[in-house]
Amino acid sequence: MSVAGDIYLVTGGSGFLGKVIIGLLIEKACNVSEVRLFDRVIDAEHVESLQGIRADSMLKVIQGDLRDKEVLWKACQGVGCVIHTAALIDVWGNFSNEEIEAVNVEGSQLLLETCIRQNVKRFIYTSSVEVVGPNARGDPICNGDEDTVYVSKLKFLYSRTKYVAEQLILRANGSSLPNGEQMVTSALRPMYIYGENSRFLLGHLDEGIINGNVLLRTSKKQAHVNPVYVGNAAWAHVILARAMKEEGKKEIVGGKFYYITDDTPHMSYSDFNQELMSSLGFSLPPHLPMPLLLIYFVAYLMKMLEFLLRPFVKYVPKTSPHLITMLNTRFIFTSDKGRNDFDYAPLYSWEVAKGKTIAWLASMVQERREFLNRK
Repeated sequence: MSVAGDIYLVTGGSGFLGKVIIGLLIEKACNVSEVRLFDRVIDAEHVESLQGIRADSMLKVIQGDLRDKEVLWKACQGVGCVIHTAALIDVWGNFSNEEIEAVNVEGSQLLLETCIRQNVKRFIYTSSVEVVGPNARGDPICNGDEDTVYVSKLKFLYSRTKYVAEQLILRANGSSLPNGEQMVTSALRPMYIYGENSRFLLGHLDEGIINGNVLLRTSKKQAHVNPVYVGNAAWAHVILARAMKEEGKKEIVGGKFYYITDDTPHMSYSDFNQELMSSLGFSLPPHLPMPLLLIYFVAYLMKMLEFLLRPFVKYVPKTSPHLITMLNTRFIFTSDKGRNDFDYAPLYSWEVAKGKTIAWLASMVQERREFLNRK
C-alpha cells in the first residue's frame, strides 16, 4: 500500500479538513515526493507548522482560485492524486447563489477537466452527508448505507451544489487520459465533522458565552446523528488514495461514494455540543425553548420577511425551516462499505478525539470571551 513518488494536490488545503489531510500525508504516507497545498487564502502559521513535521521539505504552497484556469494548470502539473476539499459552505447567506455555484460546481468541473488534460490518475472528492438530506418531511435514517434509498429535494444550495459536483466527478471515473491510462475517481461523504479549529463548534462556544455559559438547544434529544472526528475523516482520504493505486482495489472503489463515520457516540447536535463543553462549565437546557411546531412557524415568518424585504435590503434569517429539520431529524449512517472496499478504520478513538477537541475548546474560551467583550 505504498504511494511511491507521488505528488498530491489538496484543494482547500488551508481549510478545516484540508489542513489535517495534508498533515497526515506528510507524516504517515509512504514515499510521497511532494504535497501541494492549494487555497485562496493561506494560513502562514499553519504552513510553518506543517513544514516542521519532517526535515525534508515536501510541502509546496499554491495560492489561487478554483476558477483560475492558468493557476489550476500549473498546480496540476505532474500530480498523481488530487484530493478536492475546497468548497463554499454557507448556512447564513454570506455568499451569493451565483458565487456558490461558481466555486462548488463550475470550479470543480474546471479542476476535473484540468486533471484529465494533465494525466492526473486519481481524483478524490470530499462530498458530505448533506447531499442525501434530510428531506423536507424529516424522514429519519438509522444505520443507512450506500444502498439506502432516500428521496430528497435538497433545500440548501450548498447541499445541491455539492451533489452536482459529486456526480460530475463520479461519472468521470474511467475517463481516458492523454497518456492512454484511465482516471479513477471516488467520493467520500463524511458525517458532520468536528474537532480542533471547527468554526461551527467555535460558533456554539460563542453562543454559550453570550448566553451566560448556557448553550442553546436547537435539537430535540431524540434526533441522533453520528458526527465524525476531523482526523478520521482526513485519514479516510489518505487510505482511499492508497487503495486507488492498487490493482484489484482501484476497480472496486472507482466511481463509488462512501459514508465516513467513526465510534463517536450517537446523539443530537445540541447534546453533542454539551458533551464537548460541559467540562468547561457550560450547561444545556433539557428541552427546546418552545414546541417544535412553533419554532417552524417562526422560521417561516422570518423567511416571509426576507422575501418582502429583498427589494429594499438584504435580510438573512438566522435559521430556516430546512435547518430546523436537519437539526431535528435522526440521521445515522455506517461506514462498513469503506471498511470492506478500501480498509477504512478510524485512526483516532472517541476518547482521543474527544480529548483533543475539548483541549482545543478550553484553549479558546478566554480568547473568545475577550473577543466578544470587545464587540
